[in-house]
Amino acid sequence: MRRGIKWSKLYLAAVFIILYAPIFYLMFYSFNSGGSMREFESFTLEWYGEVFSDTRLLIIVLNTLVIALLSSLISTILGIIGALAIRQVRRLQSKQTLLSLNNVLIVSPDVIIGASFLILFTMIGLQLGFSSVLISHIAFSVPIVVLMVLPKLEEMSPTLIDAARDLGASRWEVLTKVTLPFIKPGIFAGFFMALTYSLDDFAVTFFVTGNGFSTLSVEIYSRARHGVSLSINALSTLLFLFTALLVVGYYFINRRTNNKPSNAEVGP
Repeated sequence: MRRGIKWSKLYLAAVFIILYAPIFYLMFYSFNSGGSMREFESFTLEWYGEVFSDTRLLIIVLNTLVIALLSSLISTILGIIGALAIRQVRRLQSKQTLLSLNNVLIVSPDVIIGASFLILFTMIGLQLGFSSVLISHIAFSVPIVVLMVLPKLEEMSPTLIDAARDLGASRWEVLTKVTLPFIKPGIFAGFFMALTYSLDDFAVTFFVTGNGFSTLSVEIYSRARHGVSLSINALSTLLFLFTALLVVGYYFINRRTNNKPSNAEVGP
């Protein structure tokens, strides 16, 4: 038993090393004054200063944040509605069909999704840019929110809703004062997952973005094609740290929410 546990820990450590070693290698050389990733000469913040002095890049950062926040907010609302609708389905076969259709966008390759949206926007005459990127990000974020919210809905006992209705609560009051507070951890999880996916997405955005509009992932790819510059390392490091902060923030919010006793547990 001990030997099995030891090997499992070594395997887990090896996986994390393989995953994070390239990221830390990139971050390490973002502080290199030598201008290359071959030899570290001395510590410098020159490349970070170059990133923050680039006006065009700052606009792209703003575009990325606006797209991520808007798409996450809208997809969270739509995901909650979708999860509530799926839970109301009584037939098991119909519910499984809806869940399968919901999961298609998650398991489908991003290249196919991006190409499909590109064809759709071209057919309807929608100009590629802010709107096309926003719609695409909402589309692939909604299924993620549904998967985060639906398990919390399934955990909720129907007696809570019945008790609220017996006390004279309307449908809106049941939704806002019973259902939504109960599934709040799932809502936070869906929002932060959608936000992270939107910030990191490249393949779909690459297809649906237009001239004059870009996001950080597309900009990093474009700059990397023109040659290795340590400003790309600095930009990638900042993006990685921001994403890590989102994950840590979600962890503490979720932990605090789970540890907080509900009204039903507190009692009168």
